[in-house]
Amino acid sequence: MDKITLVMPCYNEEEALPHTLPEVNRLMDSMPQVEFEVILVDNCSEDRTLELMRKAHEEDPRYQYISFSRNFGKDSSMYAGLSAATGDYVTIMDADLQDPTELLPEMYELLKTGEYDCVAAKRGDRAGEPFLRSVLADAFYRLINSISDYEMVSGARDFRLMTKQMVQAVISVGENVRYTKGIFSWVGFRTKWLTYGNKERVAGDTKLPMKSAINYAFRGIVAFSTVPLVLASMAGFLFCAAAFVYTLVVIIKQLLYHEAVSGYASLMSVMLFGFGLVLLVLGIIGQYLAQMYLEIKNRPKFIIRESSYSDAVK
Repeated sequence: MDKITLVMPCYNEEEALPHTLPEVNRLMDSMPQVEFEVILVDNCSEDRTLELMRKAHEEDPRYQYISFSRNFGKDSSMYAGLSAATGDYVTIMDADLQDPTELLPEMYELLKTGEYDCVAAKRGDRAGEPFLRSVLADAFYRLINSISDYEMVSGARDFRLMTKQMVQAVISVGENVRYTKGIFSWVGFRTKWLTYGNKERVAGDTKLPMKSAINYAFRGIVAFSTVPLVLASMAGFLFCAAAFVYTLVVIIKQLLYHEAVSGYASLMSVMLFGFGLVLLVLGIIGQYLAQMYLEIKNRPKFIIRESSYSDAVK
């Protein structure tokens, strides 16, 4: 009998879990040919999420839980769940039912054919999402795909069913500052995409506000593209070339026409523009250096405060 591990990252999902867990139970009952394991990963929630996880584990041994010592982020939650998974196939599912559980049987059947290593879900539309957020998300995917060697599918969710081989490949990417969507693309493997209509959260509020989403997008760009560094270098070169040409013009005018150097306002504008460009280039380089700094320290990706497992998950 095949075994499927369902990894569910959670943060302040007290309102959603009473709806989600019964839905997961119905999903498991609908696939009696498969053994299930559910790993609930608590990202140091501030409500009763951990208490609900404990209760689920006590009532059904198929449920396991891991609770962090602080909020390490969703990507660390997924990494912890994937590391603890023992299934032949592993899926990641959000705790708010935005991921359609009814797709999992189809995902499983597609993987069983051996034609694919991963079956992933993507939204066909962004109905119900704020307009500005949708526009920025589409712009980000167009940008990242134009500057990266790895395709990021617009509307892609973390919800996907993977073979154990692909899961091991994802775990082997030991980055501490993780952009998991990019890692899924980087490791490769044959992926089948299933499209579905956007679903609203069953309860609670989004855990990724606009500011965090923008920071996450910058993390993805820095992690999977060096084009910003190339553009910074090109901008510096072009500005130096323009300054050299301008200097030649000033010298020639002085030698041939004995004109005094004029144009204080224009000179100040050029200088301010130059200083701004230098700061921009330094900021771009700083983003890459900051990521290198965080990686070099090699701190743990997460720390477990409590777990249903007898041994700590590493």
